[in-house]
Amino acid sequence: MNGWFDVNKSKADDFYFVLKAGNGEAVLTSEMYKSKDSANAGIASVQENSGADVHYLRAKAADGRFHFTLKAANHQVIGSSQLYTTEGSRDAGIKSVQENGKSKTIKDNT
Repeated sequence: MNGWFDVNKSKADDFYFVLKAGNGEAVLTSEMYKSKDSANAGIASVQENSGADVHYLRAKAADGRFHFTLKAANHQVIGSSQLYTTEGSRDAGIKSVQENGKSKTIKDNT
């Protein structure tokens, strides 16, 4: 099964999306957006930018865990990963975003 995007609304009435892998695991969470149209534009940016390794910023948190952010061509952050215990698991997360980020399936949970 291929991945999909879940579009959600926060308690503060902001919109955000989560890219899910085919197994249902969240692999990328977006920034908060004021409108659903903006969240959908963020999804389009993931679809456009997720395939290229150059758009991923790999980082290490203060507690020693690993994470990444996906950035658009204009260097704006599109989404962020969870924290991983190893570099290998973080890199597997990036691979999952590269594979699932082109998904056209969008589930509107708002």
